[in-house]
Amino acid sequence: METGVFQRKMSKEHSDHLIEPLAYNLIIGLVLLWGFAINWLMVRYISTGSIQSIDFRIFIIGYFLLCLGGVTLFKQSRSPWLSFLGYNLVVVPFGLVINVVISGYDPSLVLDAFRVTAFVTLTMMALGSAFPQFFERIIGTLSLALLGVIIIELIEIFILGIHHDILDWIVVVIFCGYIGYDWGRANRIPKTMDNAVDSAAALYMDIINLFLRILRLLGRRKK
Repeated sequence: METGVFQRKMSKEHSDHLIEPLAYNLIIGLVLLWGFAINWLMVRYISTGSIQSIDFRIFIIGYFLLCLGGVTLFKQSRSPWLSFLGYNLVVVPFGLVINVVISGYDPSLVLDAFRVTAFVTLTMMALGSAFPQFFERIIGTLSLALLGVIIIELIEIFILGIHHDILDWIVVVIFCGYIGYDWGRANRIPKTMDNAVDSAAALYMDIINLFLRILRLLGRRKK
């Protein structure tokens, strides 16, 4: 029994649902654009004050429940529509966080962060296509590094009340690696509509996390 989309190999079931590589990549792009568009609309029409008025504990619990539910749904589902639903369950809480974060920055700085993120993303996708085996070899190290950074940041924020800038640089490097890995992986699994949606969802989370860290770094440089 298959445990998730990214462990799937070619089978009779998949061969019956294969689509052309161009259509596959187009779906990935459109699903990504959908998520970014939803986030833009949330930033445009949802006030930061209304988000900040939510009890912090309720917000955090809701955030993790939606994200975990969405990730589980798009990873385990074989239906593109269920995967797309899971994707949107991730996009919405991410959009709320983006709304709050960018409210503290000048719009021109946000645009600069967007441009840098787009350039880095395209570069890592190209590297992921050219050197997929390299990214596959380092994914274990990336995962351990990310876990370590999360633990250290939680200790610094909630116990020590400090934050080291080097952690943002480390996270940028980690998510650059994740983009290369997820793009390379997207092109190794069977090219079906469901897999395209799942791959876009994984890339979306990589790109948004990268964007938020780049914005933070650019914001410090401007001070």
